[in-house]
Amino acid sequence: MTPYAGLAAEAGKPLQAMVHYPSSFSPDSVVYYLDSVRLGVKDDSTAFAINIDTLHMGLRTIMAKVWKDGEMHLGMTTFFRVPPAMPERLTFNIVNKFPHDTAADTHGLSYDNGFLYESVGDTAHTELRKVDLKTGKVLARQVIPGAHTVKGNTVIGDKVLQFVEKEKQGYIFDKNNLKPLGQFERGAGPTAWGVTTDGKKIYFDDGTNRIWTIDKDTYKKNGFIDVFDHENPVILINELEYVDGMIYANVYGFDTIVIIDPKNGGIDQAINLMNLWPFKERPKTFNNEDNVINGIAYDTQGKRLFVTGRHWSWIFEIQVAKHLPETIAAPEAVR
Repeated sequence: MTPYAGLAAEAGKPLQAMVHYPSSFSPDSVVYYLDSVRLGVKDDSTAFAINIDTLHMGLRTIMAKVWKDGEMHLGMTTFFRVPPAMPERLTFNIVNKFPHDTAADTHGLSYDNGFLYESVGDTAHTELRKVDLKTGKVLARQVIPGAHTVKGNTVIGDKVLQFVEKEKQGYIFDKNNLKPLGQFERGAGPTAWGVTTDGKKIYFDDGTNRIWTIDKDTYKKNGFIDVFDHENPVILINELEYVDGMIYANVYGFDTIVIIDPKNGGIDQAINLMNLWPFKERPKTFNNEDNVINGIAYDTQGKRLFVTGRHWSWIFEIQVAKHLPETIAAPEAVR
């Protein structure tokens, strides 16, 4: 079959699927399927056009059942649905910065009504904090029971949902005082890293290029998307934040936030955050491989984007831009 297996297919024009057989062979019918869903039928080897514009990114399978005199011959091929172009490259301006507890091993960050909700710690000590944005003061905290590694959290209504990495259960807290309200079992994913919500469903990733979705009330699985740029799957998707219809995600270990279309998993833009916290201002003990960017939060009403990292001194309010940030010297100034 064509296309040959592994083709990177871009939206904008139909994908032409075709079976090939000797000229002496005359089929009764050729039935085409995409991911086991029947698309249609032909009675010869002419191409079958498949509209891929609305498909999720990632690996897809085309199958053709070729029927002749009651006997079926099976053809199969694959393709990757990818975005049509390289992600637009963006940078940032620093609008403001707020104090951040350098003892906080940040693994998740959310914002609501002037407060940050921060997931902190490792298996030795894990907690959820409610933090005053302006002062950095911890107003309430709740220890997560058990030897868990906390990951992302998200605010839904009057509740904060706290996810842990390896176990299926999560924890529900009152967003006002962090009083425990119960537990839930997430219905998808081998692990959980970053978490966010659009108010209707919850998105979380598992450290690969997959973002799962679950129901915000039942926590049962309702789908997933796979994250791709114009060439490859983008792995190590980590902290997530829903921002004006898109998902912002940091790529773990890199000073990059990618902007993902939640409808299909395609990366439209990428923000280079190199030197957000200027290297010359970081303490000598700072570990550039460990103290990575690991917190994204968004003020929906104020249209403010906040970014911080593990053990960082600051939470930065940034504005996404298309020019060289002032914190990076122009090339001619570098000697």
